[in-house]
Amino acid sequence: MAGQFCTFGSFQCASWGTIGFKRRVAPIFGVKMELENQISEEKYAADISSIKEAETRIKPFIHKTPVLSSESLNTLSGKRLFFKSELFQKGGAFKIRGACNAVFSLDDAQAAKGVVTHSSGNHAAALALAANLRGIAAYIVIPKNAPKCKVENVMRYGGQVIWSEATMQSRESTAAKVLQETGAVLLHPYNDRRIISGQGTIALELLEQAPQVDTIIVPISGGGLISGMALAAKSINPAIRVIAAEPTGANDAAQSKAAGKRIILPHTNTIADGLRAFLGDLTWPIVRDLVDDVITVDDKEIIEATKLCYEILKVAVEPSGAIGLAAVLSDSFKNNLAWKDCNHIGIVLSGGNIDLGVLWDSFKK
Repeated sequence: MAGQFCTFGSFQCASWGTIGFKRRVAPIFGVKMELENQISEEKYAADISSIKEAETRIKPFIHKTPVLSSESLNTLSGKRLFFKSELFQKGGAFKIRGACNAVFSLDDAQAAKGVVTHSSGNHAAALALAANLRGIAAYIVIPKNAPKCKVENVMRYGGQVIWSEATMQSRESTAAKVLQETGAVLLHPYNDRRIISGQGTIALELLEQAPQVDTIIVPISGGGLISGMALAAKSINPAIRVIAAEPTGANDAAQSKAAGKRIILPHTNTIADGLRAFLGDLTWPIVRDLVDDVITVDDKEIIEATKLCYEILKVAVEPSGAIGLAAVLSDSFKNNLAWKDCNHIGIVLSGGNIDLGVLWDSFKK
């Protein structure tokens, strides 16, 4: 059954069905089969089969989030934009998809010992919630500079908070210590097949809800979200473009793509606290091969896009979640002839867990 858009003020919301437009597909069927075979033969950490299995596994525990559209933002960008609104997801971010897939993939013996992870916030809360849903313990290592609202979410969902210093080395070493002491199962925030597969379910939903989408712009940090979405989207439609959006102050993905090898930065500096991690050894090959480009934007552009989401879409998105809109409005996207025929663009609003005090201060700058 064809879906519909329902209008609310300045934005529209896609219904659960599909919209009456033809999906952009490869002109030759063999091209699609060739890419699907290539994705399978490459033996990436996940594939379309594991993503579809994840979709079935997590369906009872997550929301099927709406797709929003705004004529004002369409006019501003010169494109048709479709906002996959994961800020309305349980836990306030897309992370619950991967967390639920990982937690509910464990056998009873593994689950009985609980789970452990390290995260600056959204994965931490998601894992705490997923563990709570299964009735097991969650040990969450959180850096001391994590947003207060995200820490409160972890506690609200019953996670046991263990503090670390604000470096990846401290996060990982602290998590390793907890792992040794508890015997819990380590669930990495992004460098895990189960996590990647869970996040890929977003693309399955988006292309069902808005099949005319020819380009998807996705925030990138550790790469779990964009890896899963790229695998799913390009298996469904090999002609679709997948573009990463990244802060200039944490541009390891852009540097990695340019260098042809994984780059780890000595430090990061961006308001987008959810985008400060680096690509993992499982996510990098997928990003290397299946992500068409990385667009970097500075914090000023991210803050402006966040304001537009508040003022026009009327949604409380966090800066990390607004970066896709920042990318599509950026000069580097608008002036790149390679993207001139990207006409129907899906943008992932990845989360809405935000320290409002920090946001208000940024608006004043």
